[in-house]
Parts: sequence; structure tokens; C-alpha cells
Amino acid sequence: MASEKIERTAIEMNNADTNLRERSSLPPLQNSSNTQNLGIIERTFSAAGAAFLSVIIANPLDVAKTRLQAQAAGVAYSHPLSNMTSRMACFGPNMMFADLRCSPSCHRAGIQGTVSICPPECFRYKGTLDVIHKIIHQEGFRKLWRGTNAGLALAVPTVGIYLPCYDILRNWLEDFTAKNAPTTAPYVPLVAGSFARSLACATCYPIELARTRMQAFKVSQIDKKPPGVFQTLLGVMSHVKSINSSQNNLQGYRLLWTGMGAQLARDVPFSAICWSTLEPTRRKLLSFVRHDEANAFSVLGANFGAGFVAGTLAAGATCPLDVAKTRRQIEKDPIKALKMTTRQTLMEVWRDGGLKGLFAGFGPRVGRLGPSVGLVVSFYEVAKFVLHHRHNTSS
Repeated sequence: MASEKIERTAIEMNNADTNLRERSSLPPLQNSSNTQNLGIIERTFSAAGAAFLSVIIANPLDVAKTRLQAQAAGVAYSHPLSNMTSRMACFGPNMMFADLRCSPSCHRAGIQGTVSICPPECFRYKGTLDVIHKIIHQEGFRKLWRGTNAGLALAVPTVGIYLPCYDILRNWLEDFTAKNAPTTAPYVPLVAGSFARSLACATCYPIELARTRMQAFKVSQIDKKPPGVFQTLLGVMSHVKSINSSQNNLQGYRLLWTGMGAQLARDVPFSAICWSTLEPTRRKLLSFVRHDEANAFSVLGANFGAGFVAGTLAAGATCPLDVAKTRRQIEKDPIKALKMTTRQTLMEVWRDGGLKGLFAGFGPRVGRLGPSVGLVVSFYEVAKFVLHHRHNTSS
């Protein structure tokens, strides 16, 4: 009896262990094999939709981050009439009374809110919420979405290149490493993410330059329409003055790509950290869901959680490089802009502001990119899941 009971217990334990191993061996829901039959158009559509949502929702935090970094770089946000010289230059037939007004919340302004005795603190940003509050009261609520058109013009093609390229390259590298070098498999997300991000950045960089400048500089007159993407880029090129017209054009086009080295220095490590963190986190979360029980909500939850964690870590780690990128992109002196390097810029930031300067805009950057990465990745994967499910049911 005892021997039979022991034998039966051993058999039950063996069956339970077999079931556990079979469950753990089930491929994750979003494993590459599940969506390899999706075409590049379907992947690009999914990524573009994710980018659109991300830009619309997170743009105010991006504006706040850029303003804080530009202020640390020396950009003055004081009212154009806050000193006598500016007042004499600004008064004219086109001057509107609204242009004389300070923030309505300022109790130390002049008569009916004019800036005659408005203190400098009214035009200096102290933090993320302070930036948002002052932009709303001094420039209008819509200015929180300043640069959204450039963000959409940038994010939709960039993410439309970035995520599908990452997906396809990761699938290929996973198959290659599984057959030839299994020990290098953990480095696949790092390599695929870095390469895909470099390609996307190089393709659409001038639009990124325009967006940063649009967000960094405020319009002096309330009713004046701010320049768009094309006008901003023309303004960048028009700063180059030279006798030789051919050299002028060459330097003008070079200015459209100034700071790309700093952006690559930021984006490549960001992608490497992000995907190296996201992939194992996502697989761990998806392992709690059986393959036959998976649905769009489980895909959404696992990918948003993994993307949020990965985006937050990557954003915090690369903040100094983002500061350097912003400082290079807002430089108005064309000669200095062409000579600046990322290393020199970081040293200049450290010399001027120390550790606080290197992490200027840390709060809004992390607050934007954590949820943004989670939203982009989860939307992308859910769209892939739905398209894959529809493809299987229709075939």
C-alpha cells in the first residue's frame, strides 16, 4: 500500500511537472512567430496610429521640457516690453493692447495688467507645472500644443519606420542567433533597436529640428500667428550670410542637420536601454497568460506596463544627452552651430549648471516618455494582434 501510494504520488508529480513545462514552453502571445505573416504596410499602419495618439496626448509635456532646457541654455522668456529699449522698438501702428499685458494672475503688474512694473519672476519657469501655468496665462491654452504639426509630421513617418524595422530586424536576428549563436540572443533587442532608431532619426531629422525650435521660442505678440515647420526651416537657413552663393546654400543645408550627432547620441542609447528592458519584461508579463486565453486586453496591459517601465528608465538615463541635443538645435549663431560637438556641449552645460543643468527638464521628459512608450508599444502590439487574428479567421 505504501509503495503504491508513493508510486502514485510520484506519477502525479511527474504529470504536474510535465504540464508546467508544457505551459511554460508555450510561445508568448506577441512572439515573432505569431506576427511574422504581417506585411510591412500593416506594421507601418499600426505604428503610425500609435505615434499619432502619443504626440497628441504628450505634446504639452514635451513643450514644458523644451522650455526648461532652453531657459537653462540662456533663452530669455521675458516680455518684449519689460525694458525701455524693447518698448521703444515695439510701439507702432500694429501694437495691440493685448501685447502690453502680463499674466492675468500677476498681482504686481502695472495698470490693468500691463508690464510696466511686472517683476522678472513672472517670466521665469520654475518647474513643469509652472511652465504649463504660465504658457496658458501668457500665451494661451493652444500654445501647449505648439509644434504638434511638426510632431505629427515627424512621429508618424519616424515611428512608421522605427517600429516595423525593429520588428523585422529583431525577428531575423532571433532566427539567426538561434541557429548560429544562441549565447548572443539577449543582445538582439539592443542591436535591432539601435539600428532601427538610427535609420528613423537620419531620415526625418530636419523636422525634429523645426519642432524643437517651435517649442523653445515663444511668440512675442499674442495675436501673431507663429511660424510653421516650413517657415521655421527657412528661418534656420536664412541666418547664413556669405558672398559665395553656392557656399551659402551648402552651409544652409548643413544647418538643417546640425545637432543630428547629439540626437543619435541620445536616441541610440535610449533605444538600446528601452528594448533591452522592454522585451524581457513583456515576456515575463505575457508568460502569466496562456496562449489560448490571450485577448486584446492582456496584450494591452502587458505591453503598456513593460513600455512604461522601459521608457521611464531610458528617459531618465539619457536626459543629459537630450539637454545637449536641445541646446545644439536652438543655437541661433550659424557659425557656432556648425562647430559645436556633443561632447563640448555637455561640458558647457556642466560648467554652467552642473548636475542640475545636465538634468534640466528631467520631470517632464520622464513624465512624457514613460506613458508615451507604453502607449505606442501597446497600441502597436494590439493592432498587430487584431490584424493577425483577422488574418487567421479570414484564411
